[in-house]
Amino acid sequence: MTTKLDQSHDSQPPMTTEEVTRLKNRKADAKLQAGLAETLHSQMPAMEEFDGRVYPKGSEAIAISGISASRQAIEAGTEAFIPDHVDVEFTARLEPRSLRRPKFIERNDFMRGEIGVKTIFGVDNRKVFYSTAYPWRCVGKVESPIGSGSGVMIGPRHLLTCSHIIDWRPNNTTGWLKFTPMYYNGSSPYGSAWAIRTYYKHKVSGPTIDSTEIKFDYVVVVLDRPMGNATGWMGSKSYSDSWDGGAYWTHAGYPGDLTGGQRPTYQTSIALDGDFWSPDSHESMSHKGDVWPGQSGGAFWGYWNNSPYAVAVQSAHNPSDNLASGGSDLVDLVIKARAEFP
Repeated sequence: MTTKLDQSHDSQPPMTTEEVTRLKNRKADAKLQAGLAETLHSQMPAMEEFDGRVYPKGSEAIAISGISASRQAIEAGTEAFIPDHVDVEFTARLEPRSLRRPKFIERNDFMRGEIGVKTIFGVDNRKVFYSTAYPWRCVGKVESPIGSGSGVMIGPRHLLTCSHIIDWRPNNTTGWLKFTPMYYNGSSPYGSAWAIRTYYKHKVSGPTIDSTEIKFDYVVVVLDRPMGNATGWMGSKSYSDSWDGGAYWTHAGYPGDLTGGQRPTYQTSIALDGDFWSPDSHESMSHKGDVWPGQSGGAFWGYWNNSPYAVAVQSAHNPSDNLASGGSDLVDLVIKARAEFP
């Protein structure tokens, strides 16, 4: 059964940046469950042999057409989870001066000759952070045979990232995918997890993304271990065009220019603008947030009732805008993946 949605009505917007900055940080009121960290670090991925070499095993690809969840479920979204054992900080802690490194790429030199191409508009507002507090610990680095990108925990063992980082293969399979939450310069405080299922609406393959793919450039990956028990996870909500122009959103990811994909950056007060020719169920959203390859798949999130909810992921850029991808279909994937593989 497919649910048809009309979200043209106004929806409650997220908290403003000013409201979020006034929230009080909280200290953990419990300790991490005994043995959990050791379990997450020690579990090895399933392996397979191909052409005489051994690789981490890929995942099963599961296509979801239309909206499978009920209207009520889509409108409610999925809830965020903050474990008792984690600190909560609404502003990310910046990396210490002693750990700072020079830029990996000077993008202006790198892009010289690429007329009209721009992904940083005005002053670069990205900041390198170093935090194991919630929600920043939910952000992580995604690696696959395609390259590296970004993602965020969206359930107990569920990762939200972009479709174009997936190595799509025949017979409903994908290549391996590795996720390391709060990866920082080789450090993996919660270990790494590997994909076993990949839920998608549309298979997006680079290096270019067309006008249809940009509306569906997101997947929910089921991981082989419950990383969310250690990190917590963000909620998800359907983007509404009634929020266009509001500088509500935070984005985080692993850019190739500033940090070589080795350290995460974040930016706040980003405004999204959903395309007017597409329904809210699946659409691209233009923005002037600062991005670079490696940040693809990183979530855009806002805060409702003091908790973070992802509404889109970084997808692409053109000469005039950067582009995110989201909508009700994104929430539908989260609901489906979490219901079938909790």
